[in-house]
Amino acid sequence: MTDAAALPGQPRGGVLSGPATARAVNVLAPNASPMTLDGTNTWIVSEPDSELAVVIDPGPLDEIHLQAVIATAEKAGKRVALTLLTHGHPDHAAGAVRFAELTRTKVRALDPALRLGDEGLAAGDLITTGGLELRVVSTPGHTADSLSFHLPADRAVLTGDTILGRGTTIVAHPDGRLGDYLHSLRRLRSLTVDDGVRTVLPGHGPVLDDAQGAVEFYLAHRASRLAQVETAVEAGHVTPADVVAHVYSDVDRSLWPAAELSVRAQLEYLREHGLI
Repeated sequence: MTDAAALPGQPRGGVLSGPATARAVNVLAPNASPMTLDGTNTWIVSEPDSELAVVIDPGPLDEIHLQAVIATAEKAGKRVALTLLTHGHPDHAAGAVRFAELTRTKVRALDPALRLGDEGLAAGDLITTGGLELRVVSTPGHTADSLSFHLPADRAVLTGDTILGRGTTIVAHPDGRLGDYLHSLRRLRSLTVDDGVRTVLPGHGPVLDDAQGAVEFYLAHRASRLAQVETAVEAGHVTPADVVAHVYSDVDRSLWPAAELSVRAQLEYLREHGLI
């Protein structure tokens, strides 16, 4: 879900399936595209000495991928005991029902429509499956239901589409709201400052070893784009499509429809704050 090409923040090489931290292993889904980068990162998270694992974002409804996630866990001596979703976009969640059937697990999400079982997810919830400590962080903005997961033992945060390993994400208007997104970025920055988070495990793209640098880049990027949109409107570019052509000329045209969602969110934000 990217609208830009490169992100400072020391990405850890290319995107590969395999261990990223002591507790997190990535299985890359075969759904690469301009919007999903190299594909969706499905994360298997567990304590090293535990037989139980949590899977975050099973990804698209792709039987081969879902079986590969299970096989990767089993090869490490793990049984998938719980499925979590960062948000409901199909590249993250479409395979969840089938994955739950294969693993006989519950699916926990913020959106009740995505859940399988009685339990949902809310900010501050603590996941303790197999001794794991995984804290739920509310990070709306990309979508209204976006969550991140703080993994304190690895000083890491799993960000879904809120922060990507390469490029910048869209604010998916009207469900996503820019004000919410900026608050979410500041919330993630507080994790890097107050809780020592160093590593971003994103929903797409490579691992980022400079979490604070990545958040600061995202905040600066959003401020820059917002100023550009405000200037474009003042110059007479009124419609979202006109603003995209003027402001996002550095972005591949195939991504302009996605950029227009962000522009609509930016225009709404500027109107709400009396800036246009």
